[in-house]
Parts: sequence; C-alpha cells; structure tokens
Amino acid sequence: MSKILVGTASWTDKSLLASGWYPPDARTPEARLAYYASRFPLVEVDATYYHPPARRTAELWRDRTPDGFTFNVKAFSLLTQHPTRPSALHKDLREALGGDPGRALYPRDLPPELVEEVWDRFLGALAPLHEAGRLGALLFQFPPWFPPGESNRRYLLRCRDRCRPMRICVEFRNAAWMDDDHRDDTLAFLAAHDLPYVCVDMPQGHPSSIPPVLAATSDLAVVRLHGHSRKWTSRVIEEKFGYLYGEEELREWAARIAGLAERAATTHVLTNNCCADNSQRNAARLRELLGQPGAQLGQMRLDVEGLRR
Repeated sequence: MSKILVGTASWTDKSLLASGWYPPDARTPEARLAYYASRFPLVEVDATYYHPPARRTAELWRDRTPDGFTFNVKAFSLLTQHPTRPSALHKDLREALGGDPGRALYPRDLPPELVEEVWDRFLGALAPLHEAGRLGALLFQFPPWFPPGESNRRYLLRCRDRCRPMRICVEFRNAAWMDDDHRDDTLAFLAAHDLPYVCVDMPQGHPSSIPPVLAATSDLAVVRLHGHSRKWTSRVIEEKFGYLYGEEELREWAARIAGLAERAATTHVLTNNCCADNSQRNAARLRELLGQPGAQLGQMRLDVEGLRR
C-alpha cells in the first residue's frame, strides 16, 4: 500500500510563531520542532535556499525528531541558478571571491572549483539526516528563466547525479515546461530518468505559473500547495502566500492526491500557504481527509491517543 506523508513548508516562520499555534511552553527551537513532529510526519526546510545549512544544524534536526520523521530540504539558491548574495556563501568562499559584496551572483560568475565546493558543503552538511534515514528529497525549484531545452535537461541530470545517494525532486517555475507543446515530453523525460516531478497548486496567469497537473514520474510523488493569493507577485511573504484553502478545495485535493498515491510508492504533500497558521490548519485537515493516523481533529485539537503508537 502506498504511503502518504502530509506536512508543511517551514515550522519557524515569524507569522506562525505569532499565530499562537505553538503552546506557550514551546519557546525553544528544540521544543517547537518536537511539538511539530508530534503532529506531522513530514516538514520542508526552506531556510536552506537562502543560506547553506551547517552540519551541526542537521544533527540537531536529526536528534530532535523521532524515527520515521522526514525532512525535505530546499536546495541552496546558487545550485538552482537563482541569484545569490555573496553574504550567503561560507565566509572563506566569500573572502576568496572579493569583488562587490552586494552584487548578486550566479554560478556563471564563479570559478568552477568554487561552485563545486558549494555543492560539497551543501550535501556534506545534510549527511547526518541522510544517514539517519530522515532525509526525504532535496527540492530543486528552478526559476522562471529556466526554460525547457537540452542544456537545462542536462543540468537536471547533473543535479540528480551530483546529489546521489540523496535524491532530488524537481519543481519548475517556467510555464513552458508544462504547456501543451512540452508537457508530455517533460513528464516522459523525468520518468525516463527517475526524477520525481513536483506537482503544484498555485496562482495562474503569471510567467511562473505551472498548471495543477498531478503526475508520478518516480516511486516518489511530491505535491506542493502554494495557495491562490491575489498578491502572488508581492515581495512580502505573508501576502504572497496569504491564502487559506476552504473545505471544498481540500476535499477535491484529497481525492486527487489519493489518486496520485496509487501511482507512487510514497507521496509527499506540503502546504506552502505560509501565513500565520494557515499551512498547519490546512495540512491537518488534509490528513483527516486522507485518513492519516494521528491526524488532528477540529480546530487543531490533538487526538492524543491517536498519536500513541
């Protein structure tokens, strides 16, 4: 029987901490992660997109979560061809570069050996999670200026190979990958190379908009629900992702996710409508609708007995 894991993108953003979702005694990072892990079996780490993680941080994540808990980790911006601030690099790498400290960097701006060092340190830092069986997939979310084409398909394979034995999943933000002319080829390519496709729900009508197509291109399927904020282009995170799914939307998505799960051994579902506790509320209800053990009931109230295994 296929396994469905439901969780949220991030567990520490400011609006969540201010929402009151955490109990008053969950004041420390350790207590918050433990509380989160008692309610969901999966979480996505987004902070690693902005700064490469430290190995010690990954060790703490490992030690503060129970067996069976899963982390998906977002790839560092430089590795997905996004602009990266020099200050986000490790100090010694930043000093080796010199130049304008405020100038955004792309891989093409850096010596190949420095890029390789970034890869090595990023993956090395996550080794404790991987070795403990806590690492699900590395999320490679590519920018709108990453269109379908031979060179970019080769880069997808390079990312897959560079990360082994860790696995990656792929999310596009250039609509051409999934338009009528490219959709079949895109999914066939991913399936041929055992690359999990990240299915998304997001606002439509933007250059970055990908249609909500559910497809399993590997034994792992991934769904990320971004919501439908009318302020998708806002630079304010709480506006960009400020959306709460309604009951009928969640029922529809639960049915679609259940169908997707029939075509994959494991399905990861992440709610990324991260404003206040919207994401946690929607993820909890999705777990209920999908019949997940230990799902929260009502207004985020805990069925304690259901969580005792």
